[in-house]
Amino acid sequence: MTIDDRYIIFHKPYGVLSQFTQETPKHRTLKDYIDVPDVYPVGRLDWDSEGLLLLTNDGRLQHRLSHPRFGHERTYWVQVERIPDADAINKLQTGVEIQDYRTRPAKVRLLPANPPVCDRDPPIRFRKNVPTGWLELTLTEGKNRQVRRMTAAVGFPTLRLIRVSIAHLCLDGLALGEWRNLTAAEVKLMKMGSRE
Repeated sequence: MTIDDRYIIFHKPYGVLSQFTQETPKHRTLKDYIDVPDVYPVGRLDWDSEGLLLLTNDGRLQHRLSHPRFGHERTYWVQVERIPDADAINKLQTGVEIQDYRTRPAKVRLLPANPPVCDRDPPIRFRKNVPTGWLELTLTEGKNRQVRRMTAAVGFPTLRLIRVSIAHLCLDGLALGEWRNLTAAEVKLMKMGSRE
């Protein structure tokens, strides 16, 4: 870690692109929230996903955390249409076919209660006669729109998707739209984990 290295975590709101340049006036970008030059997201969250986004100017760490070979865990809280049954959860745990790809095994559990999340703006579209459930899903890979494709493949479409952790980094009280610098201890753990 050099004196000029920056490591930031950001609680990305719904409707924000994981980039600093605006391609369409329809979406906000990271520039609307983070006024730190020359940092870039490690991986991405789609505009319609929320949660933890890591940004850095450390190219080596960025590469290692983004490369599928290193398999860092990413945990999501996923609100789905209807309540997933044991069969669906088992399929998600063992791997499902999405397009021409079979997903790696994942850690998946049905949360017994709604997790402590802030309201989304705009709120999800509720259907009066269709219940929703929350899954906690931990992946070691990050294909394009993978979580949404996985839940759809087992018959439970994703309504809301929030990344709550990357490896040992967690949102832990970081308000929606806020960012903070990582502590020296967090950076050290991140770098140690990236040498696997």
